[in-house]
Amino acid sequence: MTSPLTTQASAPADATGSAASPDPTTPPGRPRKSARRRELGAAGALMTPFFILLVTVFLIPVATAVWLSFFADDQPGLGFGPERRVFVGLRSYTAVLSDPTFLSGLGTVVLYCLIYIPVMVIGALALALLLDSGVVRLRSWAQLGLFLPHAVPGIIAAVIWLYLYTPGLSPVVDLLGKADITIDFLGVHTVVPSIVNIALWSNLGYNMVVFYAALQAVPREVIEASVVDGAGPVRTALQVKTPLVRSSIVMVAMFTLIFALQLFTEPMLLSQSTPMISSRFSPSMYIYDAAFTRNNYGLAAAASVVLLVLTIALSYGVTRWTNRSNAPEEEVR
Repeated sequence: MTSPLTTQASAPADATGSAASPDPTTPPGRPRKSARRRELGAAGALMTPFFILLVTVFLIPVATAVWLSFFADDQPGLGFGPERRVFVGLRSYTAVLSDPTFLSGLGTVVLYCLIYIPVMVIGALALALLLDSGVVRLRSWAQLGLFLPHAVPGIIAAVIWLYLYTPGLSPVVDLLGKADITIDFLGVHTVVPSIVNIALWSNLGYNMVVFYAALQAVPREVIEASVVDGAGPVRTALQVKTPLVRSSIVMVAMFTLIFALQLFTEPMLLSQSTPMISSRFSPSMYIYDAAFTRNNYGLAAAASVVLLVLTIALSYGVTRWTNRSNAPEEEVR
C-alpha cells in the first residue's frame, strides 16, 4: 500500500520530466526515421538532375556505340542486293586494332600528350606561382589577359593560328623570312608542336586560374613560417606551395590527359593547309572519317569504344598512382 508521502514525492519528478515515461502513443524510432527520410528525399532531389544528364549524355550514347560495334551493313548479291544489318561480333574491333592508320593515330596522340601535358601543367603552375608571389603587377589584368584566350572557341583559335602558320599570309613567317629564318610550322617535324602551341594558347590561362585559386587556399601562416626559417621565394614556391596544391596538379593533369586523347579540332582545320595531317591523323579523326566519309558506323563505333576504354584505363592508372604516392606521406603524418 502506497503512502501519501510517496505519492506527493513522485509528483514533482513527473512534472520535471526526469522520471516521466515516454508517450506510449509515439513510436520510439519515429522522429529519427522521419528525419532520415527527409534527408534521403533532399539528396535524391538534388542528385536527380545529375543522373538524368549522366544517363542522357553518357550512358545511352555509350550503350548505343557498344551495340553498333557488333553490327555491320552488308549487301548480298555482289553488292547489288538490298542493304541489311548483320551481326559481326568482334570483327569491327579486330579491324580497328589491326588497322595501321588507327595505330599510327594512337602514336601521334601519345607524342602529343608527352609534349602537351608537361608543358601545360608546368607552365600553368609557374604562372600561378608568379601571380601568387606578388611579383607581377596589375594582377587582375594579368589574370584577365591570360584567361581571355580560353574564352575564344577552339575553332576560331585554330583558324587564327592557321592564318599565322600559312606562308604568304602570316606576318610571323614573313618577319622570320626577312631575318633569313625559314620555319615551316606545318612540316613533318613541326606539325605536332604547332598543334600543341594552339592548345596551350587556348587552355593555359584556364588551368592557371585553377592553380591560382588553389594557392589562395594555402594558409598564409605556413608561408610566413617558411620565410622566417630562411626560405627564399623560389624555395617557398617549390617546396612549400607546390606540395600543398598537389591534388589540384593531379586533377589538372588528369583532365588535360582526357581532353588530349580526344584531339580533333586543331588537326581537322589544319589538315586543309598541309598534307602532313591526314584524315586519320588522330583516333577522333579516324572515327569521324569512318562514320561520315566511309559510312562504316560499326567500325566508327568500335574505334570509339576502344578510345573510351583507353581513356578510362589511363585515368584509372593516374588515380591509382596518385593514391600510392600519397600513402607514404599520410603514414608519416
